[in-house]
Amino acid sequence: MSRIVVMGSGETAPTMVRVHREVFAAAPAGPAVLLDTPFAFQMNRDELVTRTVQYFAQSVGRQVEVARWPRRDGDAAAVERALALLDQAAWAFAGPGSPTYALQQWAGTGVPGALAAVVRRGGTVVMGSAAALTLGSHTVPVYEIYKVGAEPAWVEGLDLLGEMTGLRAAVVPHYDNAEGGTHDTRFCYLGEPRLSVLESGLPDEVGVLGVDEHTAAILDLSARTLEVRGNGLVSVRRRGSTTTFADGQLLAFDDLRGLLRGEQSTGRAPAAPGPVATGVVAGAPATSLRAEAESCRTVFDRALADRDVDACVQAVLALEQAIADWSADTLQSDDRDEARRVLRAMLVRLGDLATVGAADPRETLAPYVDLLLDLRTSARDAKDFATSDLVRDRLAAAGVEVRDTSDGAEWLLPGDGGDAVRPV
Repeated sequence: MSRIVVMGSGETAPTMVRVHREVFAAAPAGPAVLLDTPFAFQMNRDELVTRTVQYFAQSVGRQVEVARWPRRDGDAAAVERALALLDQAAWAFAGPGSPTYALQQWAGTGVPGALAAVVRRGGTVVMGSAAALTLGSHTVPVYEIYKVGAEPAWVEGLDLLGEMTGLRAAVVPHYDNAEGGTHDTRFCYLGEPRLSVLESGLPDEVGVLGVDEHTAAILDLSARTLEVRGNGLVSVRRRGSTTTFADGQLLAFDDLRGLLRGEQSTGRAPAAPGPVATGVVAGAPATSLRAEAESCRTVFDRALADRDVDACVQAVLALEQAIADWSADTLQSDDRDEARRVLRAMLVRLGDLATVGAADPRETLAPYVDLLLDLRTSARDAKDFATSDLVRDRLAAAGVEVRDTSDGAEWLLPGDGGDAVRPV
């Protein structure tokens, strides 16, 4: 089954484990190969390779081999070793990093042909984040625009998508990115104004294929369909007009080509660009470790307020497991540090609860306070006001406030507010 899989983000996150397993299940037997080029320029290259290999081994259940692609001026033997691995691959993967760096290293080499050959042999090529940007005829130089401030302009892509499917598109992952919060970072950090500028520079036959974060567009070259899998949407945009497709929906290549060219409609109303999302949708699967930590903390806070020790412990264990599950994610952020901070705070608060005891102190103290109040009542009935006042004062010194009412004595502990307890 010849397929190209485009992942909008999360390609090494827990959110995409199910999709990876589905993709592997339909792939032919043969080696699985990781091509590390998009992040090969980074000082932590070896760490990212290790984490990616661990992710597929531990979370997805597949062993992958690493094709370490050298720089253009690197070892010729290393080039041939990497190409030889790709030549055997039934599944090939590349993910985060810099799209322009990957293009610089791959252009004019045997890599594009080797990736195309994987697909022609009936295999699968999976490209996420930065690598996904290289698939189309035009590539967004996202770092140069978003980080350096370069004027919006396309760079030439590999056009593996066009070569293998006949679909002419600029692939844009991170399509629904909301990291900007107060400013628009959709469309792979471009925002609407810059995407509009770029879109106006596309040839007539080329449209935009957008893939949301933690979402995959699975292009089946045999069935000639695109299937959406994951948490978000796949968007087909043409000159500002967008049609979206959700998890499980199929789109025939002919319809997709028409949407990209603006020649036809599937009958669905175009989706206008919406406001920038700034939060986690309630009930939606967490799409980052930070969101997982926030969810666990909310559960913990509620359990602590209820003095439910079991639920507190479950929240702590859930966050510890989430940190382990996300440990192989190659997304570089401070989410892991934030999750650990939340975990430590939860443990400290749970320890504080253990110090004072989780049981309602009123239930523990009630038999003793009630006995003393009974003695006080007996003393008052006997006109022994000195003993009656002594009991009241000693209770007050211990933090128990006694209130005399027409219905009898009531008592409160610090923080009880108006919630008084009357002896039975």
